[in-house]
Amino acid sequence: MAKVPRNFRLLEELEKGEKGIGDGTCSYGLADSDDIMMSSWNGTILGPPHTVHENRIYSLKIHCDGNYPDTPPAISFLSRINLPCVNQQTGKVEPNRLNCLHNWKRDYTLETVLTELRREMAHPNHRKLPQSPEGSCY
Repeated sequence: MAKVPRNFRLLEELEKGEKGIGDGTCSYGLADSDDIMMSSWNGTILGPPHTVHENRIYSLKIHCDGNYPDTPPAISFLSRINLPCVNQQTGKVEPNRLNCLHNWKRDYTLETVLTELRREMAHPNHRKLPQSPEGSCY
């Protein structure tokens, strides 16, 4: 099967992110519409219900280097969050601590990563972890 070139793949993801395809709990788009390499993205995750994250909106920055989608994107939370896969000093998601980044496959997308992060928030071991006050940032 032919490999879809990086920019075509990112254009597909941009279109999907802009149209809000999916369940609406995660969204993403380019940080700068003039970024012709489509490297810098913003993401948003709505906190899952029945957790300490409920009614919170988490902002993230996403970087897709020149090897994406063959290599995973770099993800950092801008909003403070207490999760085992997030470095508490920097907000960076540690690839070896999030399954979809650690076991990256070319067919995974930005939505895959954001959805998995949201699942981590709802995980029974993480749903009641103490959090910083709402609005705290890294």
